[in-house]
Amino acid sequence: MAPSLPPPLPWPDGEFRLAAGFWSPAEADALFAQLSAQLAWSRHGVRLFGRELPAPRLSAWHGDAAASYRYSGIRHAPQPWTPALRAVRERLAAALGFDFNGVLGNLYRDGADARGWHSDDEPELGPDPVIASASFGAPRRFALRHRASGRREVLELGHGSLLLMAGASQRCWQHGLPRTARPCAPRINLTFRQVRPLAANERAGVSGRAVRAMDMVGADNAAGARP
Repeated sequence: MAPSLPPPLPWPDGEFRLAAGFWSPAEADALFAQLSAQLAWSRHGVRLFGRELPAPRLSAWHGDAAASYRYSGIRHAPQPWTPALRAVRERLAAALGFDFNGVLGNLYRDGADARGWHSDDEPELGPDPVIASASFGAPRRFALRHRASGRREVLELGHGSLLLMAGASQRCWQHGLPRTARPCAPRINLTFRQVRPLAANERAGVSGRAVRAMDMVGADNAAGARP
């Protein structure tokens, strides 16, 4: 049985809760192996000024059939839920009382794979999305910075950890996964979201999506490409 989430971290403008051992070591080991084998991993492109560049990580978007999602300037149709993803989703729903309909998986193969500054604030997610971030594999530093004050925080997201971000977290903070020169084994991160239907996306406005997409791509580009 998963542990209950700890109280929120004492940070302004948003709710952040970190459960370091949400999955036991044995559970996390099994999930890492299953996710590595089951997800539709590919090197997605990111769009910058009309050019498509390779992202410095492997990714996979899975979810309900209607959970089409736009990130890094490109719209992605969901792959079906795998048995491992379904098990994680059900565990989160039982612990959080919240049902997610999509998940973005990122596979960081070593310390050269990274993610630049960004927020999960696409219109499809609504104004105050709930993001459940599950990590398996090598621990990595997760950096955050407050948009207005510039305040910075760093968390270590370890094997079997769960980070919950809610409230104004995506409006007021950015986050990223910095590159590291230290030897680093692979890491899988799953960010579960609730994606609104496409009709609602269009009502949210197209121009905002375009600006946010360019911001995200610029952050990815700053993180650097790799062969």
